[in-house]
Amino acid sequence: MANYHYDEAGTMAAYFVITVLALVLIPMTLSSLSSSSSKKETLDGCQCQPCLEMRIRIRQREQGSLWKPRVSTKSLFIVLGWSLFAFLTRKAMNASVEGKVYDPFEILGLRNGVTEKEIKSHFKKLSRLYHPDKVKASINETAEDIAARFVDITKAYKSLTDETIRQNWELYGHPDGRQEVSMGIALPKWIIEGKNNIWVLGLYGLIFGGALPALVGRWWFGSRQKTKDGINALTAANFFKSLKEESGMKDAVSSLGRAFRWEITNSPSTQQRELDSLDAQISEKLGQDWNDIKKMVGTDGKLDERERKALIFLYSHFLHLQLPSSIEREQTDVILQTPLLLNALLNIAASRSWLSPTLSVMRLHACMVQASLPEKEGSPSDDFSSLGRKSDAVKDIMKGDYNNKPEQAQKVLQNRCRLDIVDVSFKVIGERLVTPSSIVFLFVKLRLCPLSAESAATGSANKDQPGSSNDRDDEFLNSKKDAEDLEGNAGGWAHAPFWPGYRKAGWWLVLADDKSNRIVVPPMKVTDIPVSNSNQDGDYRSYKLQFQAPQNVGLFTWKIYFVSDTFVDEEICRDISLKIDDVAALTADEQAAEDDISEPEEDTLAGQMAAMRGGSVKRSQGGMEQSDDESSTDDDRDSEGSTDSDSD
Repeated sequence: MANYHYDEAGTMAAYFVITVLALVLIPMTLSSLSSSSSKKETLDGCQCQPCLEMRIRIRQREQGSLWKPRVSTKSLFIVLGWSLFAFLTRKAMNASVEGKVYDPFEILGLRNGVTEKEIKSHFKKLSRLYHPDKVKASINETAEDIAARFVDITKAYKSLTDETIRQNWELYGHPDGRQEVSMGIALPKWIIEGKNNIWVLGLYGLIFGGALPALVGRWWFGSRQKTKDGINALTAANFFKSLKEESGMKDAVSSLGRAFRWEITNSPSTQQRELDSLDAQISEKLGQDWNDIKKMVGTDGKLDERERKALIFLYSHFLHLQLPSSIEREQTDVILQTPLLLNALLNIAASRSWLSPTLSVMRLHACMVQASLPEKEGSPSDDFSSLGRKSDAVKDIMKGDYNNKPEQAQKVLQNRCRLDIVDVSFKVIGERLVTPSSIVFLFVKLRLCPLSAESAATGSANKDQPGSSNDRDDEFLNSKKDAEDLEGNAGGWAHAPFWPGYRKAGWWLVLADDKSNRIVVPPMKVTDIPVSNSNQDGDYRSYKLQFQAPQNVGLFTWKIYFVSDTFVDEEICRDISLKIDDVAALTADEQAAEDDISEPEEDTLAGQMAAMRGGSVKRSQGGMEQSDDESSTDDDRDSEGSTDSDSD
């Protein structure tokens, strides 16, 4: 019968908890450190005073203050987990070893199998060293400790000099002979005691019958309410219904405002009086347009309270209104949520291949970042969000008298870059011509050129030099990457003095047929474009967009758009043509190679299916050899038969 020993000190349970905590905390801590290091402001970015002040406010909001530190749930779990890990480790290290096996050989310092003579001789040596009459007590050792040590030595000596005890020890590992099986359980004894059963069972029932099903149910039903874009399913349905083929900027704004009915909660902390005051200020600046916007967003002309709050926050951002500190945090949360909603709206528009609403949503991104009122020509005069919108603005900045703030304007100009398109072309891997239904790559080479006169001149002078690197283009074209590996500086934080978050400039690449208001392929987001460098050959970065060529032969005249997601009206549109040639235009060798690739062999399943449909198939070499062998065999048999008949 087994004899069970319970872990009264909890040491074995501590080892188990330490192992589980290590498996969870180590990867979580590493991921947290990597994400925090990536968020550090290592880029130069715009050095104008408004941008510097905004980045300071962002860091204060993310880190919190000394009295109100901002700690996320993940960070709190990591700190508490490592604290528990350290406590349990210290407890396990300082725990006394219980149930240690009595080993007389270890006490005397002898190995197993020594003779009795050696045991007696060694005991005499130890007696002369550790006898209480010959050892003086020291600071770290008392007389009781000295006596107890000599008692252990004497007990071990008597155990090994007794023939029966020594035989039991060598055979069974115990002085009393064969023992019953002893098993240790890594649980304190109080857990299985009868008087505590009700509490232990209640805890198990609460965890596995209540907390765990609630957690799984919350995750399951919460994931069902979200789409793959991370928005509420009702929001996505509203986007799908409200978006039309001819939708413009106002329709995109109304769809965005209506989405907050499901995306934000009606927080009771919001001061209604402050919202009414902001509503009055917006109405004073926009007039009747404000009422029209609220009618477009509301259902049957009536706004939901959450829609009204979101619209007030959005247009307070557009108009640069100063908000009270009590609701400024709520506005920041709403503003930072708009990119996620706009990306979902953009995906819906692109999935329908509608060009006009796609461009409108893209342009609304830049309006949100620069706090520029949608479909308005001008911006408030106390910022530089219209930089690059018109050439006159750039000229004014270069003269140093833009808005009577020459120093700030020069700082903005030093970090502002324009998009330079080095080359745009259509390519097919291994083919000279583009044939119907072939796989085509839209091959784009881009770089950024600063708006200063010296950099702009240098960039234009080197514009055509990188186009000769055919080996580099072929290597990237045959790779599986959508963007070439970045070499050089990709620029810093963009000029966004009103955006409550770090922002790097990006562009959307759109290939479209503007005559039919259709998108040829879904848009591609282009980021991390290198800055032009006159000392570097090929100071650009290549991007490619894959699609299938049309099935018809002819010349397709399309347009390619580069729309900024950060700067208002920074947009480039170019005409581009794709010529689809007939297969007959290929040379004989190219047609043979094309036929070898396209026609399946007759021995394969695809070849048999093609033969049943009446298509052309390639005859396998093995089949041809086999048929030749069979025909020769038949001929031999015929010749042998004729010879035999003649002989007869």
